[in-house]
Amino acid sequence: MARLLVVVPSETDPPARLGGWLADAGLTLDERHLGLGEALPESLDGHDGLLVLGGPQSATDDEATSPELVGVRALLREAIVADLPTLAVCLGAQVLAEAGGGAVRVGAEGPEVGPTLVAKRDAAYADPVFGPLPLAPDVLQWHHDEIATLPPGATLLASNPHYPHQAFRVGEAVYGIQFHIETTPELVRSWAAADPVGVAAAPVDVETLCARSDAVHDDLAETWAPFATRFAELVRARAAGGGSR
Repeated sequence: MARLLVVVPSETDPPARLGGWLADAGLTLDERHLGLGEALPESLDGHDGLLVLGGPQSATDDEATSPELVGVRALLREAIVADLPTLAVCLGAQVLAEAGGGAVRVGAEGPEVGPTLVAKRDAAYADPVFGPLPLAPDVLQWHHDEIATLPPGATLLASNPHYPHQAFRVGEAVYGIQFHIETTPELVRSWAAADPVGVAAAPVDVETLCARSDAVHDDLAETWAPFATRFAELVRARAAGGGSR
């Protein structure tokens, strides 16, 4: 079976439903939980794809502040060079943007929190993973930083009026998404309890925010479980085409 390295920078954002969808699609998940002290591999050898999840850290943190991100940056740089099928989520997408030569900063419009929509850009229609998505799919946002500049040569795949760089691709197979697709209602409620600054930036009170987040999860699954299957197909194709790196 194709092997996917799953990097979990923080136990606040586990693979959750996304991990289940990818396993159901035929991938073997090699999870590395950095918050539990698990080590990253020195390279991507032996893996056919990479998934990097989110967390409360900032992509702008230095080695002293977030030493666990040093190895994450190195693996993402390796994935870019090898064009290894990669999916980087929220913090992961921000670290990917910086690893590829883009820039991340504190969000100019403040935190973006809760369920919302993003809009596909023209380039997304020809993309094998993003192409079948609806024009404006539901997503779950929870970020304080923004991707200010995409890596040189990156392809913008989705935007919204609040922050334009919502999804992008580097090369042919390395994807970053600023939003979350992996969440459960319980996970979102835990974020709300731990992030009063983010909650305060939402246009509704915390109970309404959580209720709306609860309600959107069925729609998220309907849209993003097939997306995960299409990403898994890239990973399986990489394994079939030349074995694990």
